Amino acid sequence: MSTRSNPGEGRMKRFWILLTLVPLAVSAAVRDDYARQWPLTLGRDDAGAYRITLDEAVYRQARDRALRDVVVVNHDGQAVAADVFIPEEPLARPPARIDLPWFALPATPGGAAGQGWELVSQADTDGRLRRVEARITDTAVAALPRSAVLIDVSRVREAIVALELHWQPVDALDLGYSVEASDDLEHWQPLATRGRLVDLQREDRRLLHRRIELYGLLPHYQKARYLRLTPDSAAQPLTITGVQAELAAARAQPAPSWLELRGVGEGREFSFELPGRFPVQWVDVAMPGNHAVEWRLESRDDADAAWQLRAGPWMAYQVGTGQVGTGGQSPARVLDARVRDRHWRLRASAPVLETPTLRLGYRPEVVVFLAQGAPPFALAAGSTRAARADSPIARLVADLRKRLGKDWQPAPAYLGASVPLAGDAAVTPQRDWKTWLLWSVLGLGALVIAGFAVTLLRVARPPGQVGAAPAPPGSETMPEPDPSP
Repeated sequence: MSTRSNPGEGRMKRFWILLTLVPLAVSAAVRDDYARQWPLTLGRDDAGAYRITLDEAVYRQARDRALRDVVVVNHDGQAVAADVFIPEEPLARPPARIDLPWFALPATPGGAAGQGWELVSQADTDGRLRRVEARITDTAVAALPRSAVLIDVSRVREAIVALELHWQPVDALDLGYSVEASDDLEHWQPLATRGRLVDLQREDRRLLHRRIELYGLLPHYQKARYLRLTPDSAAQPLTITGVQAELAAARAQPAPSWLELRGVGEGREFSFELPGRFPVQWVDVAMPGNHAVEWRLESRDDADAAWQLRAGPWMAYQVGTGQVGTGGQSPARVLDARVRDRHWRLRASAPVLETPTLRLGYRPEVVVFLAQGAPPFALAAGSTRAARADSPIARLVADLRKRLGKDWQPAPAYLGASVPLAGDAAVTPQRDWKTWLLWSVLGLGALVIAGFAVTLLRVARPPGQVGAAPAPPGSETMPEPDPSP
């Protein structure tokens, strides 16, 4: 039995295949949709969840009002689960403590290589220690306890207030420690502080002290990548099990960061343009010399939109030196909500002679992400054609805080120097050719289907039939009524 192929069916199959290939034709890699990216340095390798504090460069690059064009990608360019949190949320607050990489060393005075051992280490280009080995050159040193500690702080960017040590249970401990800092593991600088570890118990009372205060000394050695703790005595054995750093950032609310915008205009009205999606919460007006002006501040996101009142009327003034804390300068105004509008306008109650400077204050937000896929990770920002997908990060980390304790926080990750991706092409408004292509293909498909329908109707109609169908046999035709009386 032979069969004949229908040309119409072949054309329809090709049409539906074309429809299925459209999404593949319009898809692109994640990095091709964003203007720039920032490589990330992880505070720990095994944390799983990390937090990034955004900086001014990221805000300047972002285009979306909700920062949906800020994503985190892995080594393969795939976007990972991430979300943005405001500074007031517990999740966005910096951790009070973080675990530090550490290595046990022989308890020799000063820990120098000439004391019966030498240090063999392997580090990455950023200074992070991968391997540390204390190679014994004197057999007498082999019997000494490993109670000295080498601590890697190369990936800590915040000021360290104190170190907190943990150890295996001991009968009694009262041991002093000296602290040194180094950038290359060869040259060591003693710090003007000492620590004392105490773990004593009498009957049902216990005296425990595990902190070594740094008193803000470490920021003075900004290039210090490593710390070394050396015990005063090698007679008391001690097995260290963990080292933590207490960070200064968690002790106080950070001060706002400020942007200063020079106005355009004269008389009573001045306009400003904000170069990014900053979450503005504070406003202030600066002018040279003594002044007192009543202002109204308005903003809008689009040049054609209506202005919205954000603050005022309020009086901004400066009398005398105008230094903060002297009482000669008006305080900054706090807005009712965060505003990310690009266009701002100041309106004075009376003409002013000098062009004012609009000062806008904000606190950086935090991006929390999961380390999915292969490292290294990077933060990408700036796009008018792509957006970050929704993810349950907030619920996930809230559940982890319930299970691991309210003080648990994602490990820190730090932004490196940015590099371009798609550049201006990612943030330049473009015609929505994807939508037009889809509608064109659908329209073409509708025309094809309509053509098939017309063809089928012609095939089904008998040859030579024109006009209305004839009356069936045996039917009578009723005469039309005579209109005459």
